[in-house]
Amino acid sequence: MADTDTFHELRGYLFGLAYRMLGSAGDAEDIVQEAYLRWSNISEPVDSPKAFLSKVTTRLCIDHLKSARVQRESYVGPWLPEPVPTEQIAGPEEAAEKADSLSMAFLVVLESLSPTERAVFLLREVFGYDYPEIAEIVDRSEANCRQIAHRAKEHIASRRPRFEASREQREDLVYRFMAACTMGDMDGLMTLLTEDITLFSDGGGRTRAARKPIYGASKVARFLLGVIQKAPEDYSTQIVNVNGQPAIALYEGTRPFTVLSLDMTEDRIQGLHVVVNPDKLARF
Repeated sequence: MADTDTFHELRGYLFGLAYRMLGSAGDAEDIVQEAYLRWSNISEPVDSPKAFLSKVTTRLCIDHLKSARVQRESYVGPWLPEPVPTEQIAGPEEAAEKADSLSMAFLVVLESLSPTERAVFLLREVFGYDYPEIAEIVDRSEANCRQIAHRAKEHIASRRPRFEASREQREDLVYRFMAACTMGDMDGLMTLLTEDITLFSDGGGRTRAARKPIYGASKVARFLLGVIQKAPEDYSTQIVNVNGQPAIALYEGTRPFTVLSLDMTEDRIQGLHVVVNPDKLARF
């Protein structure tokens, strides 16, 4: 029987891989559990447990994504990744090194890749695997993996901001954004948003949410202030660390009902991902 301690040492790493692949913490946990079952049934020694488990986890994720795409096509409104407190995804060192690969904006861009493209890109650019290893994991030729990685990298680069905010700038923007929203300061809010900002709201048909993306600073600002006006009287706000980035959580008592993740350029907010689907807020 395979060594249980070895698996548990790698569990956090495997969860981080599966979560980036799937954008769902619950599904990632199921995948890691299935990988454990396969690991526990091995009777022969394994030269590299990490390589073996990475291969199993990645292939399980690819299979899951192929079926999940059908479900997401019938999803009510925009589908967004499940926001997760950073400390539940990675330790402090990994979170600092790979924060960008955890961000909501990054995971949303990954959604536009095919399951195999996503796997190749993550294994190469985030987890540092070489091409022979990737070819073995995804069952493609090394040359094909190089082509896939090149296309995926260009695709991701074309959709990421040219100038990214530092952590200090992000924290400052979050505080100013939260203050403007809670005070109903339309003018102050407008100064923080890019003209072409896009807001995505995920209610999943479980609660009220915008079923289509909202474009433009004035429309987004009005939408946000409308949300605040309709919030419960005893609501509270809290700045939280979500997916490696500062974000805002809204609570009614101890119950979270909204998590806002901000996609920032050097000095403004260019995107908002608003999760109100209660099924995706359990970890808060």
